[in-house]
Amino acid sequence: MNSPQSEAISAIEAAGLVPVVELPKAEQAPTLLDALRAGGLAVIEITLRTSAALDAIMLLRSSHPEAVVGAGTVRTVEAARRSIEAGAQFVVSPSTNIDVIDVCRSAGVPIVSGACTPTEIDTAVGAGASLIKLFPAEAIGGIRYLKALLGPFRDVRFVPTGGIDANNLAEYLRVPQVAACGGTWIVAPHLLSQGRLEEVTRLTGEAVAIVASTRSHE
Repeated sequence: MNSPQSEAISAIEAAGLVPVVELPKAEQAPTLLDALRAGGLAVIEITLRTSAALDAIMLLRSSHPEAVVGAGTVRTVEAARRSIEAGAQFVVSPSTNIDVIDVCRSAGVPIVSGACTPTEIDTAVGAGASLIKLFPAEAIGGIRYLKALLGPFRDVRFVPTGGIDANNLAEYLRVPQVAACGGTWIVAPHLLSQGRLEEVTRLTGEAVAIVASTRSHE
């Protein structure tokens, strides 16, 4: 039987992308996830950039038990613990924080640890990170930088995030070590503020199609 940790990682890898969402209000979460699911995606990362984030995670775990809900922008041990208590099925950190990795591992919750340099990647992997969030992917050199890392880190699974959208998603997904890509374009803040959930569904469907097309040619 698969563990909850392996199931969450498998869901992320199967989806190929993780929408990074900043929610002003927790009550927006269920209808937003409905819009994502209508486009073919049931994975979401709620960032802790707003006070509504933890309530949104708890609400989604209750309203959408079939979805995989994670907490993002987790920078401290306290934030990690509170995210796990809220029901986060995976935790995403923007940086390499050994203490955050330890908390998640102790709780049996997968941690996608942020890393930028070879030293940070090596540190995160050695500490037991489940996946490496290469961030900010485009700003630090994009696909060329990622491919340069693959010599010494060919056994590492990456989730590039930062500057990725429908225009370059396929390019990243063609790299075998890329488990998934993270991005904010699917649920951009202005789409939420304007209530344009039909556009969220359209963008989700477009991204899901890119994932399917890219992987069918592997």
